[in-house]
This record gives sequence, C-alpha cells and structure tokens, in this order.
Amino acid sequence: MSQTLVLDGRRIHDIASFYAEVERVLMAGVDWPLGHSLDALDDLLYGGYGALQGTAPVTLVWADFERNRQALGVEATRRMLEDKLARPGYDVARIRRELDALEAGTGPTFFDIVLEILASHPNIALVAR
Repeated sequence: MSQTLVLDGRRIHDIASFYAEVERVLMAGVDWPLGHSLDALDDLLYGGYGALQGTAPVTLVWADFERNRQALGVEATRRMLEDKLARPGYDVARIRRELDALEAGTGPTFFDIVLEILASHPNIALVAR
C-alpha cells in the first residue's frame, strides 16, 4: 500500500523554507532536525525514520511546483553557492565551477538537483501540482 505525502509549496519561498517544509512533512515524529544539505535529503529519502519506511512506495505530491521551480532556481542557487564560498571547508574551485556553469545556463539549480535526488529513489513517485 502506498502512502501519499504532500509538500505545501505555498510554504516554500527559498532553500531554508524548502528544508523546513521537508522536515514538517517527512520528519514527522523525529525529534532532531534534518541538516540543510542535499546529502541529508538524499539520506532521508532512503527511509527508516520519519514518514518514510524503507523502500515502501510513496506518492509525494508537490503543490505549487512551478512557483517553487522559480523560488529554488538560479537566484537561490547562486546565493547558496556564494554562501559556501564565504565559509571555510568547501572546495572553492569546485564551487566556482558550479557558479560559472549556473551563470552560463548549463549548471543545475537547487530545484534541478532536488528533482534528480527524488528521481534516484524509485519508490517515490513525484506528482507535480
């Protein structure tokens, strides 16, 4: 039996609010926050805690999908990458290459990467609304 979960895109206006909505929906019943990283999101989607239970089928309805494509697009991705450049511990050359690709229109946005991560979990069916 498949469960249905709904991301309320009206709550999403930037990357931080995206993670807050993911925590609200997917981390229900968990007493620690999801790290604000794409690796943490990927780990969460494997299941085993929160709303996801291993590889059980899930329908993830993402409301306001197209509006969120813009909110998590080029500008948000640029801010995220520039923030990484301002903090120690990141591969500066890699981040600069990612920024250059983003500016050239050839690099993925945060939104694109989230979609790639979701697609890598075959038990999760994304429904864009």
